[in-house]
Amino acid sequence: MGRGHRQDPVDSFPLASFGTTQWSLVLAARDRAAPEAREALTALCETYWYPLYAFVRRKGYDRERAQDLVQGFFLRLLEKDDLHAVAPAKGRFRSYLMAACTHFLANRRDHDRALKRGGGSLISLDAVEAERRYALEPAHSLTPERLYLRRWATTLLEAALDRLRQELAEDGKSSLFEELKSSLLADDDAEPYRQLAARIGRSEGAARVIVHRMRSRFRAILHEEVGRTVADPSEVEQEIRDLFAALSG
Repeated sequence: MGRGHRQDPVDSFPLASFGTTQWSLVLAARDRAAPEAREALTALCETYWYPLYAFVRRKGYDRERAQDLVQGFFLRLLEKDDLHAVAPAKGRFRSYLMAACTHFLANRRDHDRALKRGGGSLISLDAVEAERRYALEPAHSLTPERLYLRRWATTLLEAALDRLRQELAEDGKSSLFEELKSSLLADDDAEPYRQLAARIGRSEGAARVIVHRMRSRFRAILHEEVGRTVADPSEVEQEIRDLFAALSG
């Protein structure tokens, strides 16, 4: 294969690569007004704000108050260089974010005054979608912390699925993704390969190979997504195990 040939995402799956993650960049520059660190932090917050919204709602705040508090938290985080306030646990962005928000809520009297002064919205929160999703959450079976962790895990999985969907769509394989996406996290016995093969018009052997390769690519993407939220690449595998445990617990 020549260097200029673009690999088919169903036929070849590159290994996940790790350099400086977004979160490690934020940590490295948390005491400086580095534009790249601010951009990285903004991107992380925009992706993972819903778990925090669910966390605040489960704390007992109504939807309007929760929206104000989440926006106020992000405003302080991004505008006040507040990254040094709470030491990140094990270098994991999810741990830092929940600890920092808990600290924010505990001192919300001062923050309320800051909110009344305004300051704009630095993170785009889809309030309607957030409340629609929150209405589907179990009523009282999960603590705010457990709900936060589970929604963090599902957000990561959804981000990885979206990336795989986009890759396949670019190669005209959107229908293939839609037919097989339910098999990405399922066991081999969840649906017989002969049924999968019939749906996609391939032989059983071909269907087996395609599912295997899609799963491999999905795992590689998931590793990359998790890698964006930890400071040390060596933490990725444990973080993935923790997140799947949160989903099954």
